Amino acid sequence: MTHVIDAIKTRRSVRTYSSRKVPLSVLRRVLEAAGWAPSAHNAQPWRFIVLTRAVEKQTLAEAMAGAWMANLAKQGVTPQVRKNLCKASVERFTRAPMLIIACVTMEDMDRYADESRQRVERDLAVQSLGAAVQNLLLAAHACGLGACWYSASAFCKETVRKVLMIPEEVEPQALITLGYPAEKPRAPRRKQLQSYSYRDCWGRKL
Repeated sequence: MTHVIDAIKTRRSVRTYSSRKVPLSVLRRVLEAAGWAPSAHNAQPWRFIVLTRAVEKQTLAEAMAGAWMANLAKQGVTPQVRKNLCKASVERFTRAPMLIIACVTMEDMDRYADESRQRVERDLAVQSLGAAVQNLLLAAHACGLGACWYSASAFCKETVRKVLMIPEEVEPQALITLGYPAEKPRAPRRKQLQSYSYRDCWGRKL
């Protein structure tokens, strides 16, 4: 257990990578670890798309930046600020050795005629994907890799779907950059246990 706790506490969100290539065997280990995450009904509703070629990363990054640019304009962000933000976004994603698009599918989840129950079922699928992504991040750390979980693709799902030709039954949810780290980020401040724990049902404090 000590090793697991250490991995959890020493993992960092890495945003700068070296040019060293990630061997396919290491990538497979990381993705296999993701597949061992717990999931509702053991449906394993995750799908992962890996981009390694420069042209693929560039095309996706520019398309996502374009969608973001439009949203920023609606929010009243000035043109120059929009341009700078989107340029930084494209550079961040294109410079990473690998991009992994984490997707969710309802294909093997339970189906209900009741709309409210079906919404809950989708929540379970998304929660399951979150567990798989966490496994992926910890496995990457254990393999000496760096990674960072971004929510950018969740804000422009149809753009990502169109660029990567993702089928309708698969929904992009997150984007993870992956590679060998070229930085050692400092540990971010964490809330103390007392600030997010509650008393149990008998009123005893944890």
